[in-house]
This record gives sequence, C-alpha cells and structure tokens, in this order.
Amino acid sequence: MKRLHIYKYQGAGNDFIILDNRRGEIALSPEEINRLCDRRFGVGADGLMTLCASDRADFEMHYYNADGPEGTMCGNGGRCLVAFAALMGLKRFEFLACDGPHRADLLEFSEDRCTVRLKMRDVEEVVKYPDGWLLETGSTHFVQWVSDLEHYGVEAEGKRLRWDARFPKGANVNFVEPMAGHLAVRTYERGVEAEPWACGTGSTAAAIASWLHGETCYTRSSDGRIRFDIQTLGGRLAVDFLPQADGACRDVYLTGPATKVFETDIDLDRLTH
Repeated sequence: MKRLHIYKYQGAGNDFIILDNRRGEIALSPEEINRLCDRRFGVGADGLMTLCASDRADFEMHYYNADGPEGTMCGNGGRCLVAFAALMGLKRFEFLACDGPHRADLLEFSEDRCTVRLKMRDVEEVVKYPDGWLLETGSTHFVQWVSDLEHYGVEAEGKRLRWDARFPKGANVNFVEPMAGHLAVRTYERGVEAEPWACGTGSTAAAIASWLHGETCYTRSSDGRIRFDIQTLGGRLAVDFLPQADGACRDVYLTGPATKVFETDIDLDRLTH
C-alpha cells in the first residue's frame, strides 16, 4: 500500500497537488502522477509538485505535468509551493526550479491564503511572427491577440497551434485581449492539454509580449517598471518588469494568490481507472 499525505493548492484557479519530499522518500511514476491528477478517478489537478531539500538553496521545486512527466517552470505553481513552504515553517524563499534560481516574497500570509510575489526568469529574446510572438518565460509560450476573448475557441485553436510546425517541441498558446486597464488572458497549456483557469508563465509571456507589441493598458512606476494587471478565468494576477533598451525584459515578477484548498491522506493503490 502506497499511502501519501497530500496538500491541494490553487493559484487563480490553477490547481496543484503538493507533497513534502524533503526527506527524499517519495518516488512516483508518471502513471501514478497521472492517476493522482485525474479529475474523475483521482484527486484532480493541473499538475503535481514536490518540495525538496537543497544544499544550494532554501529548497527545490519539482513540477510534474498532469499527464505524468516532469514539466517546465510553472509560475502559479511556484507561488503555491512558496505558500506551502511557509506553512511547513520555512522563512526564506530562494529556491531552484528546472529553469534556474527563483526567489519570492510573502506579501500576505495565513494558513489558508497567501499573496506571493515571485521572481521569474529574465526574457532576453523573442521571436515575432505575423500572427503572434514566441518567448521563453520558464516555459515556451506563443502569444496571439484576439477579439471577443470570452467567446473565442481557445480549446480548438490552442490545440491546433500547440503543435504548429514552427514549434517542434510544442508550445503553450496564449490568447490575449487588451481591455481598459488590464489584459484578459486565456491559455491552452501543454501537459494539461486543455485550458486551465490561469497560467502564470503564460500571463508573464502575455504581459511582456504585449509591451513589445505596443499595447498601452499598463502602468509605469517612477523607477521605470512596467506593470500589467492580468484577468484570467480564475482571478487576477499582476506582472511587472524592467524593460531594457535592447528589447529584453529583466527583473520580472509575477504576483498573485496562493490558496490552500485541503490536505488529506490518500491510498494511491485505490486510485484506478
């Protein structure tokens, strides 16, 4: 019998199973991860994360897609893992993820709800296509601007573009509509192979691409930082960064909620399709 103590978190509706693996005792197969994340036969989640010990940082983040394999960086997941680390008693939040080092600040903390400001990777290069922009924000994202996003065919169009010949390794696909004072963003996410209620790296990509594209629904602080407020299906996020003369965007931060949903013990062997 494989019994696990699991925690369920969500950040703007992007939901995750989290395990404390600082002792290194938990080893799950892709099939077991897929079983846990299954929304009909398991717990249900967009992905699974483990909090791991590190001799180079305060902790390490390991993220797994809902379909089982280890995934790329997840911004909403990173914020939720920081909230979980705080719940576990950690006081510092400099950690390693698959795309390198990150750090975070707790702007608000309670056992059930946090607001986390997470430093993302710098964006040095973008590729401009006639129909959108491709960039890396810890995960590969294609950003496209559309009208009437509320009624747009995100699933169908996202599935088509996700394996476009221009993206041989696949890409997440973000559809963006500039609004009065914010960006509305919806994402088709690889690994989930569906539309989650929010995507942190996707919202980051949407903000930076929108700045480069010339959208104006942002605010600028006295030190030159650009901030876009992002409306996702699951709630509000914010992305702020320092644009550079060469077109790069550095000192990039993603801010938003991280909420504990529940914790429980589960017998993995009882989860069958």
